[in-house]
Amino acid sequence: MTDGPWGSRDGAPPPASTPAQNAVPETRTPGAPRVDKGQSLPWAIASTLLLGGFLWFVTGSWIVAVCAIFGLFVHEYGHVLAMNRVGMGPAKIYIIPFLGGLARGQRNPKTEWDGVLVSLAGPAFGLLALIPVVGVWYATGDAAWMLGGFFIAMINLVNLAPAPPLDGSKALGPVLAKIDPMVEKAALIAMGGLAVWWGVTTGRYILAVFLAIAVLGSLRQGAWRPGERVLTWPEAGKSLALFLLTAALCLAAAIGVLLPLSEGTLVERFWGGLHIAARFIGIEG
Repeated sequence: MTDGPWGSRDGAPPPASTPAQNAVPETRTPGAPRVDKGQSLPWAIASTLLLGGFLWFVTGSWIVAVCAIFGLFVHEYGHVLAMNRVGMGPAKIYIIPFLGGLARGQRNPKTEWDGVLVSLAGPAFGLLALIPVVGVWYATGDAAWMLGGFFIAMINLVNLAPAPPLDGSKALGPVLAKIDPMVEKAALIAMGGLAVWWGVTTGRYILAVFLAIAVLGSLRQGAWRPGERVLTWPEAGKSLALFLLTAALCLAAAIGVLLPLSEGTLVERFWGGLHIAARFIGIEG
């Protein structure tokens, strides 16, 4: 018997719908509720204030803290736009006190290519937050705004590190898995361990604990991205190219906003900006 748009052709009443038929597809984000209503407004405000206060305490500048919070929201909104575009929405933004934020979709991406686009949309779109910050610096001449712009650029650049659960692991992971799934897992866990070591040695203990939990979760995880169509070789090539381009733009932005704060020739200013960036990530004292 075949059902038509008006019910059964034999005149019998249509079968009652079952809970399984009405259920939200199981392609949603693992662990997500059936209807993700997002972070409650009181808790979102409290989380934002806690994160802003923490950044103010760490940086010693309320301007840098404001810039970082603004840059974080723009970064996460880039993920939201991409998630909604590829059918993962309606996506929500969550602020995590003392750590940062995340964008969460209602379901997983349909393909690994969609996942790569979503992961890179945050850092790429996040650079737009520099435009008003640089504009305020140009109007006021206060160097703190450019330091805030540097912090925005570094938020996007650090997120491209190929360590779970950062954006870089989700952008490069499928490319490595195209070679072999174990290559992906070994590389991401190794990079995660390196990121944890960096957090401990540079005094970023909260970040180190967060990354350590993510790495342990990666060790316990079975299928890396169940149910998603894997990258084709052309898509793998485009994924790698987009990752490198996004990383280059973030690095150029981080150094570029520091050039007006340095003295000397353009080359001397460039090396001065590079030195400040290196000190920020703990490469040199």
